[in-house]
Amino acid sequence: MTPRTIPSVLNWKATYESKKATAEDALGKVRRGQRIFVGSGCGEPQFLVEKLVEQMPFLADIEILHILSLGKTKYTDACFEEKCRLKTFFVATSTREAVAEGRADYTPINLSDVPQLFRQGILPLDVALIQVSPPDEHGFCSYGVSVDIVKAAAENSPYVIAQINSFMPRTLGDSFIHVSQIDVLVEHNEPLLEMERPNISDKAKSIGNYVAVLVENGSTIRAGIGSLSSACLYALDGKKELGIHTDILTDPYLYLIEKGVITNENKSLHRGKIIASFCIGTSKLFSFVNNNPLVEFHPVDYTNDYRIIAQNIKMTTIHSALEVDLTGQVCVDSLGYQIYSGVGGAIDFVRGARHSIGGKAIFVLTSTLTDGNKSRIVPQLTEGGGVVTTRAGVEYIVTEYGVAHLAGKSLRERVLELVNVAHPNFREELMRSAYKLRYIWREIYPAAFELYPEKLEVKQVFEDDLELTFRPVKPSDETIVRNFLASLPRKEPYVRFLSLMKVYPKYNVQEILNIDYRTKMVILGLDGTKGYERVAAMGGYVLDEESMIAEVDFAVHPDYGRKGVASFLVQRLTEIARDSGIRLFVAYVNVGQEGVFGVFEGLGYFLDITREENVYEIKLHLDKPVDICIVQHDNDK
Repeated sequence: MTPRTIPSVLNWKATYESKKATAEDALGKVRRGQRIFVGSGCGEPQFLVEKLVEQMPFLADIEILHILSLGKTKYTDACFEEKCRLKTFFVATSTREAVAEGRADYTPINLSDVPQLFRQGILPLDVALIQVSPPDEHGFCSYGVSVDIVKAAAENSPYVIAQINSFMPRTLGDSFIHVSQIDVLVEHNEPLLEMERPNISDKAKSIGNYVAVLVENGSTIRAGIGSLSSACLYALDGKKELGIHTDILTDPYLYLIEKGVITNENKSLHRGKIIASFCIGTSKLFSFVNNNPLVEFHPVDYTNDYRIIAQNIKMTTIHSALEVDLTGQVCVDSLGYQIYSGVGGAIDFVRGARHSIGGKAIFVLTSTLTDGNKSRIVPQLTEGGGVVTTRAGVEYIVTEYGVAHLAGKSLRERVLELVNVAHPNFREELMRSAYKLRYIWREIYPAAFELYPEKLEVKQVFEDDLELTFRPVKPSDETIVRNFLASLPRKEPYVRFLSLMKVYPKYNVQEILNIDYRTKMVILGLDGTKGYERVAAMGGYVLDEESMIAEVDFAVHPDYGRKGVASFLVQRLTEIARDSGIRLFVAYVNVGQEGVFGVFEGLGYFLDITREENVYEIKLHLDKPVDICIVQHDNDK
């Protein structure tokens, strides 16, 4: 279908008057068997839809298309089943029952692809019911809070009925239609549909806090809709100089704008501008976007084009998931065979973020269903569940138990990452399933069942503004631990448990990873962002519970030497050990490693060093706090 062209606009006021009509007269031209498009979300023309429902007794075989409805959608009621049928591109609360009971159809599709259905005649339209702002002095009406697929529908429908509503904001950007392009104008003022802020649970807040760690200052962000995505946005209130490139604009963004977190000044595309396609929110948000040059609205095939999205440096997208399997396949639109929502912009923005320089794609979900009886991290997706993001396309999975970084990980490593963020009640079951599915073979990872001691995580700044994160090791850290061990120079002296190992076979690395955080503790000092860390230092101890004596070992990579990293690491280990009731640390070093003594000095505990042939034994008495006191007995014969 050829898009409409604009005739002469000089005499638009006369054109406007000539096209005014009542809703009854406008809808009186609708015929049986036609396909009718209805405007989206908060921009839905409620009055026109209400009048269309009144016409239903006189119609038949009507197909109604929309992307998302916040209205009552009476046309999906059972009494109209023989009259019309809804075809929706996204399932919301108002339409979920109708889809589940077969009175409406769900079309899975990437949001960016919908406009082409109209342009290419795959879904040719007969009528478009839209809602716009009153015309400006040049005769242009704004699509307001819903440009998305509405613009393409209006441009490719032979009969356009527009509800002129003074409550509709005048939004700027590629968001206008001239009165000459509208066939019938129905004037009717009414408040727009609103979506109130969702309730945000403690679990959602925890997820938001984890996501906030992943989002870097200066990032351009996009988040989906719902309580988890909202919680993630609210958690970003400590960030700086963020930008927005999104399809859906919600109230939490407004919160960040008011806090000065969102400035858009560091964006690499549309610098200084918020780019969006539609609003879902409250009247406060609608007032903000009204005639605001800070905000540009564009059709969804622009905002959601991954090639456009990827031009934003540090593009970070956050989207809710319903289920994730142990290989990383993500389902966002269904609970088994029951369609729950839709694909929406998930894939569009995941692809865009993955192609962005420094970009991140994040999926968030609670570890269990609301009642806690079923894990959302599962061995296999529930039968009928849709794979919206393949295992090859996933990057980050976040639950209230932490962050799983899956990009570049093997199936075995993914299992360990995901089990680590699953609910503790389901971890052992998930590991057993992984064995049965042969994702994991003979290895045993008891630490995977333990509750990770997140409270032990700390950050420390050293010389040259080096900031390292110190945290307990996780079973999923095999790759970075192996890389660290392999990178240590063999000709330089290191502490015993590392220095004597010339080769690091698999079982030794796994032995390091299999800790219970009580009798065995290993702390990593990490440099870099989550998922791309490098181990700068590693230290740990093994406890003899009968004597409450622990043997301690550590190593620091030469690239991080002489900055105080080793001293801080050992100090951290002593703090953790004392809190656990450990009374004595013992370390063994070879002759020639006397420089290690300095790491133990100044910790404030009695230090006893003895030598037996070519090995020094260092005893740090954690139950004897003193000023610096070193007693060395040289027993070498």
